[in-house]
Amino acid sequence: MEHKGFTLWFTGLSGAGKTTIGDMILERLQASGAKAEILDGDVVRTNLSVGLGFSKEDRDTNVRRIGFVSGLLARNGVICIVAAISPYKAIRDEIREQHENFVEVFASCELDALIERDVKGLYKMALEGRIPNFTGVSDPYEPPTDPEIMFRSDLEAPEISADRVWDKLVEMGLISP
Repeated sequence: MEHKGFTLWFTGLSGAGKTTIGDMILERLQASGAKAEILDGDVVRTNLSVGLGFSKEDRDTNVRRIGFVSGLLARNGVICIVAAISPYKAIRDEIREQHENFVEVFASCELDALIERDVKGLYKMALEGRIPNFTGVSDPYEPPTDPEIMFRSDLEAPEISADRVWDKLVEMGLISP
């Protein structure tokens, strides 16, 4: 597959399908011979952002670090998939400005569905006040106002969402069909 490097940035609440769909796209890209990597927010936090908490400043620092690494990869011809909550629009917009090719994907899902599918019980604990600063419950999440791609993981199968992302990347000329 011929392609240029770009950043495919999945944003959305915890459990909305960012990593699931990102992994599906990664698998397709790698199967077609593309150079691609995924930066998952949870993995980055344990390896690149150790010591950061969940204050707004720490979240911004974490997202900026992910943005920096994804920009390096993209500049060097790698398709970089980011799956990170990245709750604040201003920081996502700042990252977009730093990238030549940036595609924002909004993984949307109703809170009730997120609570229902939450096997770790994080939303329940957050709603009970046992987890402070939990994005979407006790801390804000600012949805994108004009993402290039959006899917509703509570209304469609993951395969449909992945097809939607793939088709848009082809339409944008970032990957070949």
